[in-house]
Order: sequence, then structure tokens, then C-alpha cells
Amino acid sequence: MRKVFFLFGLLATAMLARPAQAQELNAQVAVSLENVTITDPTLVQQLQKDMTAFLNTRTWTRQTYRPEERIKLRVFVGITAVPQNGSYQATMRLIATRPVYGTGYETNLLNINDRSFNFNYTPQTPLDFAPSNFVNNLSSLLAFYAYIVIGTDQDTFARLGGTPYYDQARTILQYSATQTLTSESDAGWTDASPRNRYWLLNNLTDPQLEAFRTGLYAYYRQGMDIFIEKPEEARTSIMAALTGIQKANSVRPNTLFLRAFFDAKADEITNIFRTSTDAQQKQQLVALLTDVDPGNLAKYQTVIKQ
Repeated sequence: MRKVFFLFGLLATAMLARPAQAQELNAQVAVSLENVTITDPTLVQQLQKDMTAFLNTRTWTRQTYRPEERIKLRVFVGITAVPQNGSYQATMRLIATRPVYGTGYETNLLNINDRSFNFNYTPQTPLDFAPSNFVNNLSSLLAFYAYIVIGTDQDTFARLGGTPYYDQARTILQYSATQTLTSESDAGWTDASPRNRYWLLNNLTDPQLEAFRTGLYAYYRQGMDIFIEKPEEARTSIMAALTGIQKANSVRPNTLFLRAFFDAKADEITNIFRTSTDAQQKQQLVALLTDVDPGNLAKYQTVIKQ
């Protein structure tokens, strides 16, 4: 199983897409029109099909993924404007899930919103991607998030195991930010906004925020993956992960990664600790989360009411 070989992620130095390997992603893409009219009704279906094929048929790493180990993604793209023919302004929401070892349960890995998902697209031009060169904004966007998802997934199997994939995401970000095609300009590639993909990657690779990533390993590999057999030990690991995330948050409060993490995990954390018999641990959890994720406080308070 991939979990047995997770250390290979640390050894990879050129995680570029290449043929003859099992695909890593199992993506479902849904494209919708948000108060926008498009004259060609087949365009949305073709765009959806091309994006799905781009994510699912390309090989992004040198690792071998079994079909059941592919990372599940749901990608929702809402087209909000069509400034000119073939040019689209859109928003995107991505939800990635990860199976929990030894169970049929799938846990949310990431929940990301991108409000500057702007691109050019023509159905007659196949989506293409070059790891080191800009082709178009749509392929750059999809490839960037593919590597972010794979990197985050690998961080859950090995401490800092996602580094090679974040490096590739940074390469995409850098050449996309410097591209000069005005019709495809996208502020999401720069530090123009504190809530964009630039800052998501910055949060994931900032040494001062490393506890975010080591927390992923403690939460998933040392927590969720052993929860069925050792629930109390798993809760202890998850508490340690959340404590590390809290410390990182004190260095740089309310980062984009923090929000993406708790948007994906708030309900699950609540359910994990609601059944605990350790009243002190429950109190500590709620106090911690009151500090780091006050927006979901109503959910967390149900833990101590059990």
C-alpha cells in the first residue's frame, strides 16, 4: 500500500508529470454559470470534461498509486463573467478527501475557495501543461492545485513529505505570475490579496509555520489512522496536532491555510471528541479551539455538553 511507502515522497526530486504510471487523482469537476449566459450550451459540458481529463489522466508524481488510493477531489467552478469571447472569470471551490487506514471512512483533507479563478478557454484547443513554462492560465491553475493537494496528502503520511510537490507548485506560481497575457491576468498568483493561492502556498512553505504541516502528520497518520484500534491514543495525537497549529497561529494569526484546515475539519473534530470520556481533555480542546477557530465555537461547545 502507498502508506507503507510514504517515505519515497521525501526522496523525489523531480515530481513532474510523465506517462506510464498510475494516476494520483480521482477528480470530479462541475462547472456552472452564475448569472451568466453563454450562447453555446455545449461549452460548459466540454470545459467540465476537459478539466476532469486534465486532472485524472495526467501523472503528477513518480509514485505508484493503486486505484483505491487515488486522492478524491471535488472541484466546483462557477463562471461569473465572460469579458470577451473565450475569456472567463470564475470562482472555484476544491474539496479533497483522504481515506482513513483500515476503515471505509473518508476524511476531508482540504477545503479551498479561490475567488480569482480566471482563464481563457476554447473547446478546439486541448489543455496542455509544461512543468517549467507557462502554457495558459487554466492549465496552470489546475496543475497548481493538483500539486497542493498531493503535497498536503503526502504531509499526512510523512513529516514534511509534501515538500517536492510544493516546490513544483511554486514553480507554477512564479512563471504564471510573470506571464504577460493581459486577458489572462490573475492577481491570485501574487501577494495582492491575503486570501489567495499565493498565500496558501506561502503558509505551507513558511518555516515559521512548519507546525501546520507537522500537525497534519500527527492528526492523520498518528491520529485518524489508529482511531479505530486506539481511540484515546489517537485523540492525544490529534490534541498535539491542534496545539502545534495553535502555536503557529500565534506567530501569524488567521492564515489562509488555517481557515482551509478548519473549514475541512471542524465537524470531524467535534465528532472525535464528543465521545471522549476525558472531561479535562474536552475542556482543554474547547479552550484551544475558542482561541484558534472561534467561528466554529458553537460546534465545539457541544463536545462538553455530552
